[in-house]
Amino acid sequence: MNCRLLLSTVVFSLLVSPAGVSAQESDQSMRVYFGTYTQRESRGIYLSTLDVATGALSPAQLVAESEQPSFVALHPTRPLLYAVNETQEFNGQPGGGVSAFTIDPADGALTELNCEATHGGAPCHLVVDHAGRNVLVANYSGGNVAVLPIREDGSLAPASCVIQHTGSSVNPQRQQEPHAHSINLDASGEFAFVCDLGLDQVLVYRYDAKQGTLSPHEPPSTSTPPGSGPRHFAFHPSGRFAYANLEITSAVQAFRYHPPIAVLYGFQTISTLPEDYPAGNSTAETQVHPSGRFVYCSNRGHDSIAVYRVNEDSGELTFVEHAPTHGQMPRNFGIDPSGTFLIAANQETDNVFVFRIDTESGRLSPTGHSLRVPMPVCVKFAAPH
Repeated sequence: MNCRLLLSTVVFSLLVSPAGVSAQESDQSMRVYFGTYTQRESRGIYLSTLDVATGALSPAQLVAESEQPSFVALHPTRPLLYAVNETQEFNGQPGGGVSAFTIDPADGALTELNCEATHGGAPCHLVVDHAGRNVLVANYSGGNVAVLPIREDGSLAPASCVIQHTGSSVNPQRQQEPHAHSINLDASGEFAFVCDLGLDQVLVYRYDAKQGTLSPHEPPSTSTPPGSGPRHFAFHPSGRFAYANLEITSAVQAFRYHPPIAVLYGFQTISTLPEDYPAGNSTAETQVHPSGRFVYCSNRGHDSIAVYRVNEDSGELTFVEHAPTHGQMPRNFGIDPSGTFLIAANQETDNVFVFRIDTESGRLSPTGHSLRVPMPVCVKFAAPH
């Protein structure tokens, strides 16, 4: 991958289109970035604005040309965005990369700072730590995780830590080797949790933000059911529970979490599909509503969002509904910080669709607002700085 990719620093203003991204966004709008696969028509990272009163989206604008920027993450305090480059080759060497961008506070446009190698193929998920010191990334085909320090100017330094997973699990087609699929931090920022689809494990690491290092915790992992393939992971706002979607078996596993010792205890596995649904589905994303009352999981094949109610005392999930995503192969989705809207990214039909969330029941109501985005993978909300 050539790291010095041509960037499109598109200037958004009312001179372009009344429906475009305004240079002076009001309190009634919120920026939404879309990571994509650069196949078919896609060229990189796109930006829209969400009308927080109606759920309408402005036309998507290309803000950075980048190779396979499937998943993006925002810095917690500074106008910076980081995107994986989900490739198998980086600067002539096996592996992928992470690209760093500055965000123009006026219009949300992106300017590339640099790229760094992740030392593993197909990086597919990343987060910025709570202090904004490092980017942590999971490499799917590399079967490993890495930490990349953030320099003073927001650019990335070479990896300060790379940890290789080893082993396999029971599915000979999907689990002959490790596949790190996501990495997340708990509320303390001292522990990282990695769903490894190939191992049927959620691995736990002690994380040192100052040194930019990960080290195995004791116990080093929590297992999911054999052949289940844990993919993405989300903590409950209380910090007492966590949820992982099981990609291969189309289920969500619930965990109790004990922060002082950073140990997960799995206690429930619940299907994401109707009882009579045939084979041919996989899950992609799990998120918890900001209120902590609901959990959502996307189905690829059934093309729906499964909705669950959370027992706030036990963390147990109860099925509520399946909401069709009005497109095919929903990947990641985003819930806005107020918990009012959910935007689903339909990869195969090149569109994103907006739902309004009923804050009493958790049910999703179609707003009728859809937006064309080529091969959308990730949805990330960002308030103007």
